Amino acid sequence: MVRKIIIPVRGDGKGNNVLAHAAALARRFQAHVVVTHCRPRPEDMLPFGVPIPAVLKAQLIQQAIELADQEEGVLRAEFIQLAGTFGLEITDHPNGKASASWLEESGRQVDVIKRHGRLADLIVVAKPDVDRNLGANTLKAALFHTGRPVMMCPPAKTPPEVLGDKITIAWNGSTESARAVALAMGIIENASEITVLSSGTEVPGTSSGDLQAYLAARDIKVKVERFETKRKLGDELLARSKACGADLMIMGAYGNSHERETVFGGNTQVIVDTAELPVILVH
Repeated sequence: MVRKIIIPVRGDGKGNNVLAHAAALARRFQAHVVVTHCRPRPEDMLPFGVPIPAVLKAQLIQQAIELADQEEGVLRAEFIQLAGTFGLEITDHPNGKASASWLEESGRQVDVIKRHGRLADLIVVAKPDVDRNLGANTLKAALFHTGRPVMMCPPAKTPPEVLGDKITIAWNGSTESARAVALAMGIIENASEITVLSSGTEVPGTSSGDLQAYLAARDIKVKVERFETKRKLGDELLARSKACGADLMIMGAYGNSHERETVFGGNTQVIVDTAELPVILVH
């Protein structure tokens, strides 16, 4: 069951959409959303390797502090407004209702994600913006340094009212896909319609049929859709998820290294680059 959701935010304009997706799950599971904002350290804002007189250095640090204060104030006010819009009670003490809290920390965002993400049921991030070179490091930090499932949210014209009701599971019998099923079990158990998508040669013991039997033992009924494709598997998975009417896909991520998939266009990278529905990724 999902009880704690972490959202790392920065002033890039993507936080509204991510919070909307997290709120849909929070309402479904009566979960608590922790919005973590990483405040840059004043010393990190100074020019690197350039000698600066003490007086000027003090002035630059003060300006950096004031700028960070302004940014935090704007983002916090926006958070309060959006929490109300999305039906989240603002509280630092989860009470079994859909709720949210704000957490401000100084330092590198990667480190904040590591510290707080490892004890979360789900980390929710924006789909990376390749054109603006935004979000890739956040997704990478959440995936590779927390051991937790990460929901990637593409831009949505309207906030999702329901999330996790009709889902697909991309299954290939790998360690990553097995971990994805295990770590997303709370969401899987709560879905009303589940389709397992499987392609290629299946190995006895980890076939889509074996997954179906494993879930049936937990009173979870799924439909299995096996297929062959001549196009990129990532594209096929997304197309079939759309055809199923899924509002969420669950999959293992980067069975090959992140660097190799990025260079050679592996299945996970295709999903990350082109997904138009939320995807829960587990490495």
